Amino acid sequence: MSAAPAPDLHVGRSSQPIHDTWVIAKRGLLHMRRQPEALTDATIQPIMFVLLFAYVFGGAIVIDGGAGDYKEFLMGGIFAQTLTFGVFGAAMALAADRKNGAVDRFRSLPIAKGAVLGGLAVANLIKGLLPIILMSLTGLVVGWRTHSSALEVAGAYGLMILFTFAMIWVGVLLGSKLPSPEAVQGVAFVAIFPLTFIASTFVPTESLPGVLQTFAEWNPVSSLATALRDLFGNSTEASYAGAPWPVTHAIEYTLIWNVLIIGVCAPLAVRIYQRSIAT
Repeated sequence: MSAAPAPDLHVGRSSQPIHDTWVIAKRGLLHMRRQPEALTDATIQPIMFVLLFAYVFGGAIVIDGGAGDYKEFLMGGIFAQTLTFGVFGAAMALAADRKNGAVDRFRSLPIAKGAVLGGLAVANLIKGLLPIILMSLTGLVVGWRTHSSALEVAGAYGLMILFTFAMIWVGVLLGSKLPSPEAVQGVAFVAIFPLTFIASTFVPTESLPGVLQTFAEWNPVSSLATALRDLFGNSTEASYAGAPWPVTHAIEYTLIWNVLIIGVCAPLAVRIYQRSIAT
């Protein structure tokens, strides 16, 4: 009598992709709730940056002829910097799952093929809303105000959510390629830290010397900061003489970068992830 064939755990992998993706996303959200210290980058750090830069630099840097304008100038930069640092969350979560064997356990479950990366992206997108909300509230406390229409303000928040989603896929790419959370932290910090400071995050780009000014003008972090200032009706640097296209058309330039990042990093991350779990 022949033995019964072993059950195929992979049957039905694509039958409920949305449900499976949400299950993985809920797992990530539960981890965040059970380890609140892991949320410091999305909660305490953004509030700390807003307070420190608003009160340490607020009286020293003059924007558009008035020192009081710096707090409004600052908020676009703080938003841009914090959302860029969102790369770390997705990258370290995926690298940790690969290192501790969770990914191997996922492979043995009858779940949709893209559920792991999709769930990770959804969980980190929800997590990414926290710093946006907290920074907005803290900004209002220190004196930040918007001076544009409700539609433009909504557009600014929509742009931040889109940028957050793009950074998540950069993080997924790093987490799929690098072998451990420690490696992710080292590589990402070296790349992200200068990207967020050689930009118009805290000072106007025209105040930077030579090559640094050119780099900052074409830096997508600068364009996001400038786009947010434009949409919020805050102090902007788009009018200075000789400003290049990314500065004078910051919203369009930021949208182009978002599409490019997602279009390149998402499929590349999926390919590298599938290759890494197949070996």
